[in-house]
Amino acid sequence: MHLQPSIDRRSFLKRSGMGVGTLAMADLLRDEASASESKTHFPARAKHVIHVFLNGGMSQVDTFDPKSELTRRAGQMLPFDNLKTERRTGVALPSPFKFEQHGGSGIPISDLFPHLSTCVDELAVVRSMHAELPNHEMSLMLMNSGDQRLVRPSFGSWLTWGMGTENENLPGFIAMCPNGLPVGGAGNWRSAFLPGVYQGTHVDTSNQDPKTLIRHIRNARLSSHEQRKQFELLQKINARHLESRSGESAIEARLHSIELAYRMQTEATDAFDVQDEPEHILRLYGEGPQNRQLLIARRLVERGVRFVQTWHGGGQPWDSHSNIKVEHRKVAQQCDQGLAALISDLKQRGLLDQTLILCTGEFGRTPSVEMDQSGSGASQGRDHNHWGFSLWLAGGGIKGGTIYGATDDFGFRAVENPVSVHDLHATMLHLLGFDHRYLTYRFAGRDFRLTDVHGEIVHELIA
Repeated sequence: MHLQPSIDRRSFLKRSGMGVGTLAMADLLRDEASASESKTHFPARAKHVIHVFLNGGMSQVDTFDPKSELTRRAGQMLPFDNLKTERRTGVALPSPFKFEQHGGSGIPISDLFPHLSTCVDELAVVRSMHAELPNHEMSLMLMNSGDQRLVRPSFGSWLTWGMGTENENLPGFIAMCPNGLPVGGAGNWRSAFLPGVYQGTHVDTSNQDPKTLIRHIRNARLSSHEQRKQFELLQKINARHLESRSGESAIEARLHSIELAYRMQTEATDAFDVQDEPEHILRLYGEGPQNRQLLIARRLVERGVRFVQTWHGGGQPWDSHSNIKVEHRKVAQQCDQGLAALISDLKQRGLLDQTLILCTGEFGRTPSVEMDQSGSGASQGRDHNHWGFSLWLAGGGIKGGTIYGATDDFGFRAVENPVSVHDLHATMLHLLGFDHRYLTYRFAGRDFRLTDVHGEIVHELIA
């Protein structure tokens, strides 16, 4: 029997600052509203997001933005003052990877991604992204929450607050990362001033056993009946505690998280158990935590999870400062097969049109070699580059087989149709049925939004 606390549920929402929470009612009032009733500003093209985060900084000139001038000028200084990056850089470093055109669209992709290149006609490659600083922490904050300095809600939190969830037994926002946390930790999937129920739920996917993948999912000492009685008593006590502390969002979030944790005991183990998949699907995705967590992402979307984020790993796996050839080859091989499988698997299940996939790092890398701190001793690696970098999107209303924007002849700076992170967020929200200017939350006397006072929709990316 579902617990009925002494405070009525509509008052519960109002007291939590979610009087406008008819947008989010599906997440908290599961027997009063459904996800189909969640209110977007207009019909959405996409209903779910899978954000593949190649944290550390993927090199644009070694993946999706070939530059013949780097080969021609190999070992020479670039014909302008190098743009300021985090560390000193030197001469031009040609890509050690071979580019070929693929698919009917002829989009060039390097041999780092042989599997993904077979799906090129589903991709929209943006070559003209730019950020604000060549710093991991700040650029991660910007890409995730639209602000590189102040604590703001992440994209996944905004989306789950706005759209609600389709499955009351799973979190609406799940962030998966094997072997630890990325730089910035849980701040990358924070809810900030939005109610705490919209923060991302972190799962370490280095362990693929569904019984231990989510800690404490089973109670080793209590039967399910005993646990249910304990749960109901705890929720009643918490609800009474809340009555005398109106508007305490932290308590309300705790109430919801305890109830969600209880309901997850059956649903979560099933969602994360990839061994339920047929053998040909397991072969399609391949081995390794990156590939397998992409398969889990498909399983979560299939079960109604609104926003799934997959991080490549703890720390900064794509941060190739010393040897781009060895380091980028290693990390690309760990996820290439899974990325292609994710696209083809979603497509054959009829889910690609309603699932928006974003694959990006927090910035790109320099076309010139990185120097040591003294300015000598050039490496075969590349420094951080926020002036111009590439990412790709697929599904969810995206125009596949598209290249948008361009960097200069060396791949250093975005010069044609530059796209900011705010523009990216505005475009994604548009595909999800929201006008980014009006998806706002009142806090501290101001109406906040994901894109702050910025953002233009890139209509050329939309099918």
